[in-house]
Amino acid sequence: MASHSTIAQSKYILTSSPSLSIKGGSTLHDWEMTSSEAKGEGMFVTEGNQLKDIKSLSVSMKAETLKSGTRGLDNNAYKALDTKKNPEIKFALKEISGSGSSYTAKGDFTIAGVTKPASFPVKVNSSGNAFTFEGKFDTKLSYFSIDPPTALLGTVKTDDEISILFKTTFQKQ
Repeated sequence: MASHSTIAQSKYILTSSPSLSIKGGSTLHDWEMTSSEAKGEGMFVTEGNQLKDIKSLSVSMKAETLKSGTRGLDNNAYKALDTKKNPEIKFALKEISGSGSSYTAKGDFTIAGVTKPASFPVKVNSSGNAFTFEGKFDTKLSYFSIDPPTALLGTVKTDDEISILFKTTFQKQ
């Protein structure tokens, strides 16, 4: 008996409670800001439960949903990101390559109103008609024209190097 699976292109949307974080350091201590609020959607090409391609994918989040647990750090970050003028952080996928669970994503990050290209490894796992993407993009604040914030009259300086980490699940609509 022959078995065959069909190739389908379907709309997927970001499920609730993604895990999004930015990690960095300073002359005083390492820090992390996290958010579990974002919106996203994409057009995925699948065969059975296997991801074959992604035609489009975008994710956006309000920058002020990022929280560190320290109000002073949060306020310094919002000021550095100029959240009054640039309330959202966005990612738009341009291309994905790979197979199985190991992929490379290429796209554009928009942070503090500055859009820059990014390329980073992504792990993809499927469960039913949902796909979970997990990855990390190492970059610098200065890459997005952000001056690393300082505190206590400049005695505490934020490192330029940051990591953007994410774990998101997209469900078939």
